[in-house]
Amino acid sequence: MENFHPSLFLLLLLLPLLVSTTENQVYIVYFGEHSGEKTLQQIEENHHSYLLSVKENEDAAKSSLVYSYKHTINGFAALLSPLEASKLSKMEEVVSVLRSHPRKYEIHTTRSWEFAGVEEAMKSSENMNKEDIWLKSSYGKDVIVGLLDNGVWPESESFNDEGMGPIPKSWKGICQTGDEFNSSNCNKKIIGARYYIKGYEAYYGPLNRTLDYLSPRDKDGHGTHTSSTAAGRRVTGISALGGFASGTASGGAPLARLAIYKVCWAVPGHGKEDGNTCFEEDMLAAIDDAVADGVDVLSISIGTKDSLPFNQDGIAIGALHAVKQNVVVACSAGNSGPTPSTLSNPAPWIITVAASSVDRIFLSPAVLGNGMKLPGQTVTPHKLQKKLYPLVYAGQVANPDVPKNLSGQCLPGSLSSKTAKGKIVLCLRGNGTRVGKGMEVKRAGGIGFILGNSLANGDELAADAHILPATAVNYQNSLKIMDYIHSSKTPTAYIVPGTTVLDIKPAPFMAAFSSRGPSDISPEILKPDITAPGLNILAAWSEASSPTKLEADKRVVKYNILSGTSMSCPHIGGAAALLKAMHPRWSSAAIRSALITSAGQKNNQGSMITDASSNPADPFQYGGGHFRPAKAADPGLVYDASYTDYLLYLCSIGVKIDYTFTCPKHSMGPLNLNYPTLAIPRLRDSVTLVRTVTNVGGSKSIYFVSMKPPLGILVKIWPPILHFNRVGEKRNFTITVKVADSSITGKGEKPYGFGWYMWSDGIHNVRSPMAVSVA
Repeated sequence: MENFHPSLFLLLLLLPLLVSTTENQVYIVYFGEHSGEKTLQQIEENHHSYLLSVKENEDAAKSSLVYSYKHTINGFAALLSPLEASKLSKMEEVVSVLRSHPRKYEIHTTRSWEFAGVEEAMKSSENMNKEDIWLKSSYGKDVIVGLLDNGVWPESESFNDEGMGPIPKSWKGICQTGDEFNSSNCNKKIIGARYYIKGYEAYYGPLNRTLDYLSPRDKDGHGTHTSSTAAGRRVTGISALGGFASGTASGGAPLARLAIYKVCWAVPGHGKEDGNTCFEEDMLAAIDDAVADGVDVLSISIGTKDSLPFNQDGIAIGALHAVKQNVVVACSAGNSGPTPSTLSNPAPWIITVAASSVDRIFLSPAVLGNGMKLPGQTVTPHKLQKKLYPLVYAGQVANPDVPKNLSGQCLPGSLSSKTAKGKIVLCLRGNGTRVGKGMEVKRAGGIGFILGNSLANGDELAADAHILPATAVNYQNSLKIMDYIHSSKTPTAYIVPGTTVLDIKPAPFMAAFSSRGPSDISPEILKPDITAPGLNILAAWSEASSPTKLEADKRVVKYNILSGTSMSCPHIGGAAALLKAMHPRWSSAAIRSALITSAGQKNNQGSMITDASSNPADPFQYGGGHFRPAKAADPGLVYDASYTDYLLYLCSIGVKIDYTFTCPKHSMGPLNLNYPTLAIPRLRDSVTLVRTVTNVGGSKSIYFVSMKPPLGILVKIWPPILHFNRVGEKRNFTITVKVADSSITGKGEKPYGFGWYMWSDGIHNVRSPMAVSVA
């Protein structure tokens, strides 16, 4: 080492940096809109010319191209060095250059339709009247719902095509074949299926086909679950493993058609229970094809963990192009709650969906040795003999090398088989997966386990099909169990086998995991838009996966219970399909407006919806409220918006997505987007904005306004009465929002206050929530 030269040492330090500036990776080069003047071949040649301008030769340019987006999206994905990407980003016609990242996007991991009021008329033939939304919409007949997810299990009874008519003539898609998937796996229900993997393979290399199918087939379960929730057929006599939630399963639009776009894949070196990854270059290609294929609705249960500007967000970009073609796009809000400002997919042209509960639980009490019986939930079929077993806290039986702050969480390899064997183990939520904790208890020889909620989880109980006897308890009850363990010399417990219980009250309540607003990307747009069932939802499942997705779990099921905004999103996708069938000329904005302004804010006890800890919930958790499709079918008035309106909104916040559009010199401001809700951040004195409503109710109607302003805020709406003489007629009104006491301004930003205003004609109540903070 004596002859080691300092300059050589410096070179070694700089080597990783030098490599990073030359190493190729996938970038998306986005131009905005197509002019409509070029053929598909000319578009690809044009994209190739840009690559040729930064590559050494023709062969290098051709081999670098991953996707050429040629239908509604104008851009391409290519393998580029950072220097090449930088050169392209400086070209005037390039809107943005997005670097691909392996975990930027991820999946947001049927009683629910009856609870939403859709299935009420199906309880008996006598109740099948013309007011039922399923009958009025012909069950969503021939509306085409596209799903971006991780594929489908086509053999599920939820996708049978019995009695369905010919495939709609508007359909232009294909049935792409691959591993264990051929053209016969498509039918009159699943009318198209494709897969997109070029971005994934550019990063990870060729797919390990023991992890996933190189085809539209689902090896995970998530895509099958979301597809059947949105538009699965009615299937009688089904249940989850162990007979839980038995009855009839149905999607929201049972006679709608399904188009499957597989864009999410297994992550090498990770178990399925950790989720899939979805590359945005693959998703953009799927959205580009889906719009050209002729889908009417897109349901996307995928999002980011971190907020992204709209021109750097592949889903936002793709959705904007879809909306221009009047495709309704519903996306999940994310599972990063209950922390504020955590939601994904906040673009105003997307319906952003939160998650809430239904009125069904899977009751499985934990009985303690002191006689205390604490309610819990489970859907595990495994049962204990009816007797008391030794009970321990995981931290008491953890291996000595496990950090104290993690010792109670039953993470893989953390428990001692010497001290856990034969005992029921209390594990706390936090790090790791719920089902993974059960697997660790079983590995260590535990006889059963109790999953205790953290403070953040509150009363939200996700029921899982654990591989041993188990139940989940809320935060307060987990504290009671902990106190009992520490106060007893020989603590014991028994887990009562689970049973399905209906008509639980209160319901719905907001799921703790559901991501919340306000959006830090677009604080002038109140998000999420709406909530739908996302807690313990039963739907179809892949038979190539287990109910827990754990590799060691060899059980096979046809239907499974899952939780997440991934589950609530396809509820809105299905509801949108019903509305599209009833009102084929409505815009995507009109459908969103109808859903938001007709949503409910009360639970089945007649009280306001709460969060998972029984505290009052607010519009940053549920948007307009809990979806009510039957009410949305006849909303009275809608707040419409066009593609141009969205571009004007983007101009007002300084974001450019379409260079063919010229922003006006004087912007109207982001608050003036014609949105069915109202969010005003950092109000200093007063602001006046304009809204426009379109009459979709009676030909002659008069609407009167009422309101409940946020505390400390004055609201004036003018005119207070709107007259309509015909369907389709539009009326403008102004909303002036003013701080009631100006002395409270200028002392730092205050918390948001919430209120609402509503237009009513005696039949329709068109309600818009308000959120206002004072600067």
